[in-house]
Amino acid sequence: MDHLLAALRAVAEPTRLRLLVLCARGELTVSELTHILGQSQPRVSRHLKLLCEAGLLDRFREGSWVFYRLAEASPASALARHLVAACGELDPTVALDLQRLGAVKQQRADQASAYFRENAAQWDRIRSLYIDEREVEAALVDIIAAADPRDLLDIGTGTGRMLEVLAPRVERALGIDQSREMLAVARVNLERAGLENGSVRLGDMYQLSLPDASFDAAVIHQVLHYADRPAAAIAEAARVLRPGGALLIVDFAPHGLEFLRGEHAHRRLGFADAEVAEWCRAAGLEPTPPRHLPGDPLTVVIWAGHRPDGAPRARHEAVARMLIEGEAPR
Repeated sequence: MDHLLAALRAVAEPTRLRLLVLCARGELTVSELTHILGQSQPRVSRHLKLLCEAGLLDRFREGSWVFYRLAEASPASALARHLVAACGELDPTVALDLQRLGAVKQQRADQASAYFRENAAQWDRIRSLYIDEREVEAALVDIIAAADPRDLLDIGTGTGRMLEVLAPRVERALGIDQSREMLAVARVNLERAGLENGSVRLGDMYQLSLPDASFDAAVIHQVLHYADRPAAAIAEAARVLRPGGALLIVDFAPHGLEFLRGEHAHRRLGFADAEVAEWCRAAGLEPTPPRHLPGDPLTVVIWAGHRPDGAPRARHEAVARMLIEGEAPR
């Protein structure tokens, strides 16, 4: 009862209630909230601090920026959602706040679109070298459906495409990337898709700021060929998997396209099955037979490793079957 009373005291002020409503609509920075509310940054920061201390908001840092979002797992998170639902959008103050929030999100979208336009040509050229990405995504959906995870981690999320594809299959999806520009694109894409259970964070794939055994599944999609220490990235992904959890790695089979090194910063020209399997074993994962998706000239491979849990292996075997046969579960 104490935490509920503390939360009610924290939100019993007009500005703090407005902040709660705004942060329920997405991740917002202090400067964005200051712009929307028309109040000074010290004042807004003080209100945000009280809401975080009461467990109503989550706070996380991304470089020099700090983002705020409605709390997801605190004792007061359910109360926060009820309070937001009780604040009708027809209230004049709330309506004006949401109108200004729409302008902020539009500005974000414009910036993300500009960044994407500047880089889209090189991404499209690489995509033309291998199988249609929709086939890769369909295979991943089948595998995730067989694994049936609750919490999913996308390492190197980029534009957030894997979150868009896989988040509808899980309760919570988190994307990690070291590029703030890419995270800006991902946030816009998640908002457009209406995926409230998906979020992104700035992070290093070699040192994830996440506790051990905190996810049921992790995905490393078309990221490992940029890594200077791919085995270390796999080991760090394995660390955050719960017992019975699955790691899915999507990348290229060995190839000889040297221009990908010089023009697109690929450190590795694909990976051998035995190499990835050995890295998985070294990380404490049990590898399953990979699935190959041939293209011209690049072949995409989906490798999987599982964290042993001592339980019946039916789920693991189902995932292995998806990899080997490429069939959707019935």
